[in-house]
Amino acid sequence: MKIKKILVSQPQPASGKSPYFEIAERHGVEVVFRPFIKVEGLSSKEFRQQKINLSDFTAVIFTARTAIDHFFRLCEETRVTVPDTMKYFCTNEQIALYLQKYITFRKRRIFFGATGKLDGLTTILQKHNKEKYLFVVSDVHNSSDVAPLEKAGITYTTAVMYRTVSNDFGPDEKFDYDMLLFFSPSGIESLKKNFPDFEQGDIRIGVFGPTVAKAVKDAGLRLDLEAPTPGAPSMTTALDIYLADQKQQ
Repeated sequence: MKIKKILVSQPQPASGKSPYFEIAERHGVEVVFRPFIKVEGLSSKEFRQQKINLSDFTAVIFTARTAIDHFFRLCEETRVTVPDTMKYFCTNEQIALYLQKYITFRKRRIFFGATGKLDGLTTILQKHNKEKYLFVVSDVHNSSDVAPLEKAGITYTTAVMYRTVSNDFGPDEKFDYDMLLFFSPSGIESLKKNFPDFEQGDIRIGVFGPTVAKAVKDAGLRLDLEAPTPGAPSMTTALDIYLADQKQQ
């Protein structure tokens, strides 16, 4: 079956620019951005149940811009004034720069890693071992997410400030896609929740990351495309190659 319509389970790019649009034009397919999941913040009442006093910490660890939004939101809702001496540790420069939405960017209190991953930040965290670290996470975090901190001997407190929930399809919303691309196990869970009688048939499924690939197989579905690979480090590269191969068949 020829692929004509692809669902990318991510938000529409704000800039209107994306490699997906180039792929759509090159291969004559329609690409639709439609997340299967969405993020919502915990209420201040829910957050207080964790018995965490935000005023107790001198540094915060962020791995996503979403974490920054909900940290400052909950500080405001719980009437906690973030001191000017607070230090911020981010997994990459893009997340660090996003802090400018809430604070004045000063290098002496904002730090970021070079690898984009938490383990690339631990050396910096160790140099500031007298800080009391708050690690802002979502409800789906697990032991592997904090393993780099444990391995490096960092003392920290995890604070769940937001959750991932299913972004349900409406009763009149069409589901006429030839290919579905997923980026988290939660997306697979949402697919099964929205369509409990889902039969894959000729619909192709592509994923980014081994945990998502496992979720597809555990759900009894067929995996047609998996990234990253040595020859395709991104989902868009993998998709481009896949569609080109399909044309030759």
